[in-house]
Amino acid sequence: MLRAFSKGISQLNDRATRKVLGLLMGSALAAFAALLWIVGYLLTATVLFTTGWLETVVDLLGGLAALMLTWFLLPGVISALVGLFLEKIAEAVEARHYPSLPPADGLAVTTMVATMLRYLGALVFFNLLLLPFLLFPPVFPFVFYGVNGYLLSREYFELVALRRVGAADMRRLRKANRGRLFVAGVVITLLLTVPVVNLLAPVVATAAMIHLFEDWRKETPAKKK
Repeated sequence: MLRAFSKGISQLNDRATRKVLGLLMGSALAAFAALLWIVGYLLTATVLFTTGWLETVVDLLGGLAALMLTWFLLPGVISALVGLFLEKIAEAVEARHYPSLPPADGLAVTTMVATMLRYLGALVFFNLLLLPFLLFPPVFPFVFYGVNGYLLSREYFELVALRRVGAADMRRLRKANRGRLFVAGVVITLLLTVPVVNLLAPVVATAAMIHLFEDWRKETPAKKK
């Protein structure tokens, strides 16, 4: 696990990866600004809570509430963008560390978009459900990182694995390594919530997941598509 993430960090020094990183960072900043505006607008135009005093607090805090909600939703939005750059990142990682691998079949655009939208919807939905846990500060971090770690680990693994194996083998590998995959997801979520680091995190997470996938399918060989 540590080796996979260490390699993911070192991937940032790769010239091909840096080109993709610039585009991804620009997209992430644009997504943050857009999401902040959308959340701010929704907070002022809709009733978020049925409890009167909670709604009053949200209205009074305004910008802080918008920033907080945006920060909670950002990991999912940034991760959704990864799919747009996945192939370039994966090609750079594989060229550097797995040159003997045959070319990947890649992901069909429809499959990639469907996967991204499915997990983005789940992340937004569950993070909104987590908001009441803010009233219990000692509990909230465990719930937040647990739920997001689970969802993000599945998203990254699915996007990476389906480039090289079929859906059945992807699910078999995921099930066989679900404990380690969950831990990887928590680490990814943590990286995505650290300011500045979260702009680099999608590349590091994608690269690390490729290393984990290759290690795991050596342990549990999967049939090629």
